[in-house]
Order: sequence, then C-alpha cells, then structure tokens
Amino acid sequence: MSKPVKVGLVQLKCSADVEANIDNHKQAIRKAAKMGANVVVLQELFTSLYFCDVEDYANFELAESIPGPSTYSFSELAKELGVVIIASLFEKRAAGIYHNTTSVLDADGSYLGKYRKMHIPDDPGYYEKFYFTPGDMGYKVFETKFAKIGVLICWDQWYPEAARLTSLMGAEMLVYPTAIGWAKSQNEATNSEQYNAWQTIQRSHSVANGIHVVSVNRTGEEGEMQFWGGSFVSNPFGRILYQAPHLEEDIAVLEIDLDASEYYRSHWPFMRDRRIDSYTDITKRWID
Repeated sequence: MSKPVKVGLVQLKCSADVEANIDNHKQAIRKAAKMGANVVVLQELFTSLYFCDVEDYANFELAESIPGPSTYSFSELAKELGVVIIASLFEKRAAGIYHNTTSVLDADGSYLGKYRKMHIPDDPGYYEKFYFTPGDMGYKVFETKFAKIGVLICWDQWYPEAARLTSLMGAEMLVYPTAIGWAKSQNEATNSEQYNAWQTIQRSHSVANGIHVVSVNRTGEEGEMQFWGGSFVSNPFGRILYQAPHLEEDIAVLEIDLDASEYYRSHWPFMRDRRIDSYTDITKRWID
C-alpha cells in the first residue's frame, strides 16, 4: 500500500514590505500548486523581515489576529487551488499577549486551527522572548484532506520531546516553518557545523518516530544575518529526499509516501520498545 502526498516547500527572501511579501508567497503557492503540490509549507513569519533581531516596540504593529486578515486571504487561495497551506504568522491574542503562531488551512479553504510555538529562544539576533508568549495550546495535529500534519515551529526543532509527543498524537508528517541563519561574522567551518547540527537533530526526529520531516527555512540577508535556507525533507529513517540551496530562493515539490512509516516502524520498532514506565523523570528540569 502507499499513501502519496506531494509537499511544496517555499523558501524565499523577505523585505520590509508586508504586502509584497504576502504577494510573493501567494505567487509561490500558485507555482507549487501548478507543480502538483497537495500541501504547501511556508517559512516562519513570512509576512515581514525577521524582526526579532532587535527589541523594538514598534514591531508589535506587525501582529494580527488569528483567524484574521491573512488567514482569510490564504483560506481563499487554498480553496481556489485545492491545496493545504501551512502559514506562519505573528499573532496578537490580546493587549500585551502575542504569539509566534502557525495556522493550517485545508484544501477546501476551511481554517482548521493554529499551533502556538512552545519553545521561545532568547539569543543574540533572536530576541523572541521580548515578543512572544510561550504557546499554551499544547502540541497539535491537524487532519487535513491529504494528511494528518503535526506542526512545530523553528526552536521547537531542537527538542525531541516535542517531536515525540506530536508523533504520538498520530501525525503522519512533521512540518517546521523556520527562520534561522548565520551571523555574517562567522567563518565557514562554524556555518557548516551549525547547519549540520540543525539538520541532524531534525533527521533524528524522523528516525526516532518513523515519520517524514519537512523543514522550510527562509533565505536572504537581513541585518547582520544570512538566513541559511537549506530547506529539506527527510524520510522516516532520516534519509534526505530533497535539500534546497542555501543562498537562493527555491520552490520545490516532492512526493512522499506516508505509508512508509508502516515499514520503518515495523522493521525498526522503536515505538514498540519504548519503556514508558521509566520516563517519569523527563518532566523534571534537572535530576539532582
């Protein structure tokens, strides 16, 4: 048996012009749909520059309600094209409460819901704690027309617990809208090490959970950051099926077989052999 799904990856540069960014991503979705995509995954916070490189109160003006203007607009496009759209947005929940949120729009245009980023970084160039309240909806799986999709966001990538819990909820693929890059002051060896670590940890989620991983990153220079692109898809044993270039925009469509999980989980039964009785301490910050 097989369950083929064609996944579109949209890796673009962004500018300070919000409307232009939205238009560019709509054009990219149309192109991916013409290439046969059933599901199109957009990069993290695609409507603007990655504003978290600075702490600036003016950037809160970029936020919007979810559902709201962008979800309504992309819902219409999803319905027109018959594709699922995974759209990462800056959510204004209430005065003083903002989230890094991804909405899921089904192929009939219906709004299936949202996932709020759980892990919020605070590092040079990534001052997300200034802007985002951590997610409080838990981990989420969305049953779309084409697949049960587990959505996580960027910094969530580094946490096997997030991938595991989302997989245990029945996700048939994990998708990670992302915005991550290299500081321009770094040397090539450091750049290579960082990218490889980023990709390796996500490939390990594929292996441990027997599931496809789709990771879509932005590219282009913004401030002191060169976003490293390199969007990719790995199969349920971590093999790279597709990898985008680092410094160029890229729109790609890849067919994956969701039923491959059955084979890998049967032949490498990590899920079967989990010792759930021994994991209670995982909820502790540290074991003294």
